[in-house]
Amino acid sequence: MKTKKNVLLKIYSVLIFIFLYAPIAVLIIFSFNESSSTAQLTGFSLKWYEELFRDSATLSALKNTLVLAVLSSLIAGILGTVSAVGIDSIQSKRVRNLTKSVTNIPLMNPDIVTGISMMLLFVFAGRLLGRSGVLGFPTMLIAHITFCLPYVILSVLPKLRQLDPHLSEAAQDLGCTPLQAFIKVVLPAILPGVITGMMMAFTLSLDDFVVSYFVSGPASQTLPIRIFSMTKKRVTPDMYALSTLLFLAILLLLILINFAQSRGEKKTKKS
Repeated sequence: MKTKKNVLLKIYSVLIFIFLYAPIAVLIIFSFNESSSTAQLTGFSLKWYEELFRDSATLSALKNTLVLAVLSSLIAGILGTVSAVGIDSIQSKRVRNLTKSVTNIPLMNPDIVTGISMMLLFVFAGRLLGRSGVLGFPTMLIAHITFCLPYVILSVLPKLRQLDPHLSEAAQDLGCTPLQAFIKVVLPAILPGVITGMMMAFTLSLDDFVVSYFVSGPASQTLPIRIFSMTKKRVTPDMYALSTLLFLAILLLLILINFAQSRGEKKTKKS
């Protein structure tokens, strides 16, 4: 009975992996297709990768997307970590739970509601300041930090709960200031949660279309917006090449982070 159950679980797992990764496999294969056909392979070629690096508009959108994702994940990582520490230090359970609920609103809010509300806020603020054309890269950065913050907070809070609350006090008794105690004792312990939250923020920012569409200006196009504008005509195979490179880069980054975390855990166990 257990053998049959294990076999069924393995088959189910394989089917899930096929369902998830078969589209990516097809995309990678067709990025090397010699022709522009999306239904027939005519031969192996790297010409779509060459076309990609000749497309200045796409490369500019890619640059904007990467810079936006890096900045928003870094800032959200710092603000989210500080916010999580502040939430965890609230003594009143009712106030702490209320703060968590308010923090989670951007998670539950539909992207289109977030995008429209932030666009109206930026336009309203621009009119108060007597400025027109306020939408651009800065407004996109603020919007991305806003919807990435809850993910960082949710990643850091469990690590803070696992931490001995007396560690910081012990470090201060040994001569550390509160800031030194946080940097030398608390931060290394919660660093895996911080890195996980920043990774989630990076991928969410990289992938976002709806919010970016509403708060972007004409000179601050991101890659998802660029691809959306191409769908009105036809998505060229150089987008397959770009998607393949992005997928491989994210995969490599995840492998390196998991490797670093596993080494850190081994060192912690040895010590």
